[in-house]
Amino acid sequence: MSRGALQPSQQKLAEKLTILNDRGIGMLTRIYNIKKACGDPKAKPSYLIDKNLESAVKFIVRKFPAVETRNNNQQLAQLQKEKSEILKNLALYYFTFVDVMEFKDHVCELLNTIDACQVFFDITVNFDLTKNYLDLVVTYTTLMILLSRIEERKAIIGLYNYAHEMTHGSSDREYPRLGQMIVDYENPLKKMMEEFVPHGKSLSDALISLQMVYPRRNLSADQWRNAQLLSLISAPSTMLNPAQSDTMPCEYLSLDTMEKWIVFGFILSHAALNSDPAALSLWKLSLQSSSCLCLFRDEVFHIHKAAEDLFVNIRGYNKRINDIRECKEAALSHAGSMHRERRKFLRSALKELATVLADQPGLLGPKALFVFMALSFARDEIIWLLRHADNIQKKSTDDFIDKHIAELIFYMEELRAHVRKYGPVMQRYYVQYLSGFDAVVLNELVQNLSVCPEDESIIMSSFVNTMTSLSVKQVEDGEVFDFRGMRLDWFRLQAYTSVSKASLGIADHRELGKMMNTIIFHTKMVDSLVEMLVETSDLSIFCFYSRAFEKMFQQCLELPSQSRYSISFPLLCMHFMSCTHELCPEERHHIGDRSLSLCNMFLDEMAKQARNLITDICTEQCTLSDQALGPHAVPRRKTGQQRRRQAKPSPSSRHLDKLHTALSELCFSINYVPNMVVWEHTFTPREYLTSHLEIRFTKSIVGMTMYNQATQEIAKPSELLTSVRAYMTVLQSIENYVQIDITRVFNNVLLQQTQHLDSHGEPTITSLYTNWWTSCFYRYLETLLRQVSNGHIAYFPAMKAFVNLPTENELTFNAEEYSDISEMRSLSELLGPYGMKFLSESLMWHISSQVAELKKLVVENMEVLTQMRTSFDKPDQMAALFKKLTSVDSVLKRMTIIGVILSFRSLAQEALRDVLSYHIPFLVSSVEDFKDHIPRETDMKVAMNVYELSSAAGLPCEIDPALVVALSSQKSENISPEEEYKIACLLMVFVAVSLPTLASNVMSQYSPAIEGHCNNIHCLAKAINQIAAALFTIHKGSIEDRLKEFLALASSSLLKIGQETDKVTTRNRESVYLLLDMIVQESPFLTMDLLESCFPYVLLRNAYHAVYKQSVSASA
Repeated sequence: MSRGALQPSQQKLAEKLTILNDRGIGMLTRIYNIKKACGDPKAKPSYLIDKNLESAVKFIVRKFPAVETRNNNQQLAQLQKEKSEILKNLALYYFTFVDVMEFKDHVCELLNTIDACQVFFDITVNFDLTKNYLDLVVTYTTLMILLSRIEERKAIIGLYNYAHEMTHGSSDREYPRLGQMIVDYENPLKKMMEEFVPHGKSLSDALISLQMVYPRRNLSADQWRNAQLLSLISAPSTMLNPAQSDTMPCEYLSLDTMEKWIVFGFILSHAALNSDPAALSLWKLSLQSSSCLCLFRDEVFHIHKAAEDLFVNIRGYNKRINDIRECKEAALSHAGSMHRERRKFLRSALKELATVLADQPGLLGPKALFVFMALSFARDEIIWLLRHADNIQKKSTDDFIDKHIAELIFYMEELRAHVRKYGPVMQRYYVQYLSGFDAVVLNELVQNLSVCPEDESIIMSSFVNTMTSLSVKQVEDGEVFDFRGMRLDWFRLQAYTSVSKASLGIADHRELGKMMNTIIFHTKMVDSLVEMLVETSDLSIFCFYSRAFEKMFQQCLELPSQSRYSISFPLLCMHFMSCTHELCPEERHHIGDRSLSLCNMFLDEMAKQARNLITDICTEQCTLSDQALGPHAVPRRKTGQQRRRQAKPSPSSRHLDKLHTALSELCFSINYVPNMVVWEHTFTPREYLTSHLEIRFTKSIVGMTMYNQATQEIAKPSELLTSVRAYMTVLQSIENYVQIDITRVFNNVLLQQTQHLDSHGEPTITSLYTNWWTSCFYRYLETLLRQVSNGHIAYFPAMKAFVNLPTENELTFNAEEYSDISEMRSLSELLGPYGMKFLSESLMWHISSQVAELKKLVVENMEVLTQMRTSFDKPDQMAALFKKLTSVDSVLKRMTIIGVILSFRSLAQEALRDVLSYHIPFLVSSVEDFKDHIPRETDMKVAMNVYELSSAAGLPCEIDPALVVALSSQKSENISPEEEYKIACLLMVFVAVSLPTLASNVMSQYSPAIEGHCNNIHCLAKAINQIAAALFTIHKGSIEDRLKEFLALASSSLLKIGQETDKVTTRNRESVYLLLDMIVQESPFLTMDLLESCFPYVLLRNAYHAVYKQSVSASA
């Protein structure tokens, strides 16, 4: 192409640079993914590891790029079989390499055009043109280096081409050039050094323009500190003045980007290092700052080794090699500490900036440049640390382990949040700035131009008109701004005015270039804030350093002072999708999944850490609560010396303080954002904590019962309730740190504890206490049955508790400690109505099993009992029939145990009623009123529904609905309803005629002190009444008539023992007489008048007198 034929204005340099740079990033993404796939045995193309193709692959690679298919049929035979599959599966890889070759062709063509146009480059003047040119050179270089790192490239290309040859009879048309390119770029930098000889001047000119920018950006922390960099409050008088610079876009230009330009640029145009001191100075400074550069994502380039290997073969470059070695030593010795100090400075600077802007968001207008500078500086330092910590052998590891990195990331995220939140504030400011100042200044500059061709004049006028037409009302109306066309026009204008012999040369009008660069920055503040945040603070590179990312997170959690910044790690996961490219859509899903899994893992770990701290605090508080119980409640009086010693904080309180401090720090992080959106998924950090608290609270409550199935030990309900309340007090205090609904946690957990199993299918305190109590009553049937009967454990109506009586064999538990009214109330508080209902149902199951046994005994004695039922007025006949009865003692014992269980249930119901009356008095009183006023003639089904409601509220009922349900399930299929009814009637007869035998039992003595009998026969009153009510409700008989019959039989039987002369038989006659009074007192169906008609009241009065007299004499 001859220069005379080239028309610079027609070359569309701006458009080509924009398109090729974007395409270059896309090609890098695809090549990177191919490299990673080939390096992963699971993702590698199967043909490369197929044993059958191994010899064919080796042959192809050895001969590459030549193609020989005729004389090697044996080696390529297997290839012939799979050619179609190879073509299909390797096409994506092959054509990616073809795309790289085409990209290379376009880049070379554009670079030649730029050289031919003799384009002027200066980063401070035509920023966009220079930046895009340098970016293209680096992208092209990076792409070729990355391509050379794919070890399987020859095998993939060769396999595809051989399959193509076998299928179509000829090689792919792109193969010859592609194969040659792969061979030529075995050592990409060496090849490109030769290739860039013609481009040396343009490239070196562009790089040397960095001499005013790069050294100013690459300063030490002390220099930044002395200059009070990024401080808004260092000069209060100028706080409202807009942050100005002649090189606005250079101020937030990435240091990492500039170092890549310099290193790769001067490797490719290395002649400038010998001829230009400014070039050498830039080169040395960049080599001293880093040991490796980021090629793409986690692929790095080791600067010093690569540069030395390239220069060692060039004659006369010994001095440059020595420079490289000196710089390498300097980088290893000092770069780590220099960057560490920078990060330390940036932490305090960004904290100050974020704090001031949070208080005065209006400053985001004039000081927006400071925000983006701060973000860019911090991002560069974080990426530098990430890259070097993972890839460099360090002399001092402390410089490469930063436990405070989370703090720096956090303040970056805070600044980003300010920009997003107060975007409209910035828009209002810069819309006024553009229309009221920039448009005026630009208009004056254009008017003062000595020469301004028509095309350039039209573009400039459009700039002025666009800015002049802006108004604040557009912001208030929510109008969407779009200045991309204006920025592209400015890019085009840079290209037009930067070529040689341009009518309007930008090199001669630098002020115009600097002014326009400033205006472009201002337009970005109006319509491209999100893009600016990505440009200056994108940290999606963490996606490819997962191990380092997770390690930094763990270090952050381990350091209490840093845990408040741990939220920055899940927030970083929001960045990940910005690293994807439309040319490689297949990786979006993979990167999205990684961002979701990491975000989930971080939030889960944060919640676990907070949960563990809360658990530790709860444990401490529960310990303190336990110390306030029982023997610990009243400590000895302290001496003066002890009180003075006590004034110092105890180790326990100091430990608690540390736990609270650590918790408040971590909760700040969890509470920092209400939710975050990662790859279209919304995460709510507080919900993670809520979920973990629910799980831990559930486990803790169950754990605090201390239930041991082997020894049948369990915590007293009052102790458990105290511990649970202490736990809940701590959990309630969490609301001071985090905006979570802790009441919801309580409701979810405590309601589940009222059920048999929780939502995970695990036992609850309801099931544990129910199992414990039912096992106690089960042991009554085995061993405790004898103990209860013999007076080892007694139910004391006066105390409303079960009490251990002195015995030779000590019992495993103290009954009073578990069954007194306070313990039962505590149990009711814990279990609630649902739990107490479940406990009742379990007890009723035991009663129903006893009733089933009693029915069997009735069936055995049915004939005798039928006769006795009709012969109660014939004493002699009754005495004879009674002798024929069997298992009389068993009937009484089983009825006694039923009475004991019902007495316990009565205690539980009373406790439940007390608890509910305290919590919901109006509701309980309404239920009670409803129950008391139900008419007698009401249908039984309706009445049972009312009783069930009443029973659930702990109210006593004439007919126990739970007992009715339990006994109803016993109906036998082989027995008719009439027979069932008869058995029920005869059961009452059996009990009535058996009562006199109790008088001979030494333990049947009535004790006025406990208002009962030591062998619990006073519980028979409750058993007889409730069993009768339930059985005759089921069989639709008259409860009142059957109890009258019972009373007649019982009184007749007891009157007979009054005529007995045997002292053993009548030992406790008076105590047994009192049972009749108790049965009537307990019954809602019997009256004292009815009793007196059957049993003279004088006998009852005398019996009471006798037992009280006996009691007094015994105690004396």
